[in-house]
Amino acid sequence: MTKRYSIAAIPGDGIGKEVVPAGLAVLRAAAARAGGFALDVTEYPWGSDFYRATGRMMPEDGTATLRKHDAILFGAVGDPDLPDDLTLWGLRLAICQGFDQYANIRPIRLFPGIASPLVGADAAALDWVIVRENSEGEYAGHGGRAHRGLPEEVATETSIFTRTGVARIMRVAFRLAESRPRKHLIIVTKSNAQRHGMVLWDEIAAEVAKEFPAVRTERVLVDAMAARMVLKPRSIDTVVATNLHADILSDLAGALAGGLGLAPTANLNPERHAPSMFEPIHGSAFDIMGKGIANPIGTFWSGAMMLDHLGEPAAALMITDAIARVTAAGLLTADLGGKATTAEVTAAVIAAIEGRNL
Repeated sequence: MTKRYSIAAIPGDGIGKEVVPAGLAVLRAAAARAGGFALDVTEYPWGSDFYRATGRMMPEDGTATLRKHDAILFGAVGDPDLPDDLTLWGLRLAICQGFDQYANIRPIRLFPGIASPLVGADAAALDWVIVRENSEGEYAGHGGRAHRGLPEEVATETSIFTRTGVARIMRVAFRLAESRPRKHLIIVTKSNAQRHGMVLWDEIAAEVAKEFPAVRTERVLVDAMAARMVLKPRSIDTVVATNLHADILSDLAGALAGGLGLAPTANLNPERHAPSMFEPIHGSAFDIMGKGIANPIGTFWSGAMMLDHLGEPAAALMITDAIARVTAAGLLTADLGGKATTAEVTAAVIAAIEGRNL
């Protein structure tokens, strides 16, 4: 009997409208080749254009609408003519926080045929997973502004660290590290300067570590971690960091692996009380919108992560193996130094999934 998965597709803004259709085509090809399951896709036209028409980034009942789906494939959010905080909090963060998608998983891999900016880096040097706390920390949205426009104007942005929030992301990170061959977890902190929330972060990490004796841990300050990613990439395997720290470090990691166009994200509700959301991290990139040159690989890889989450690892592997075949063949978009279009890369990845010549 064929299993059917209900997928919500939200292309969003900018090149999201180009890479999400490409991602869906690749997902359908993998489903057809793997057999045994099918994807029922519903597309939602939410984002900045929707805001201009309605005054909202998504309908008031948007999360209730999405809850019926098994997973969400998201493109990008952001518009140069609208405030970034309006677009981000109105759509992407509304979904992440509304569904308590507290574990953000960002794998890093150097695909064949792609050169890293790091001299001498190879696939063994760049094989990491960054686990980002995705619900609180520096992006909790707690704070405010007073005396607007006056000389004494003040703004506060309060980081929030709860015992529950820190403990649960640590357990996700430790389980992931334990599942990987090296069983090594780096806990990123800044507790030398941030002596309340980050000290709690460190203390809870040490407590949770006792539950995972097979995992070797290190505690590394975030600035030292940035340097280590560049200078000693082979010393890194699994990393856990706060919302802000992991956001920055994972973008650096994506650049080291060839570019942000390659990088995927899974926003997980690990307990599966609500759907999880999968997206590339490259943003809306209005400067290349409509040119047909956006790199769709980050979306393909995000789709593979979605299939794995749904319980279809064989189909997920088909996609990542196909990506590797295509990059090894030198079929690359402009951001990677190539001349291929979005459509050409998409067609090549589908051909590789189907076992055809590129």
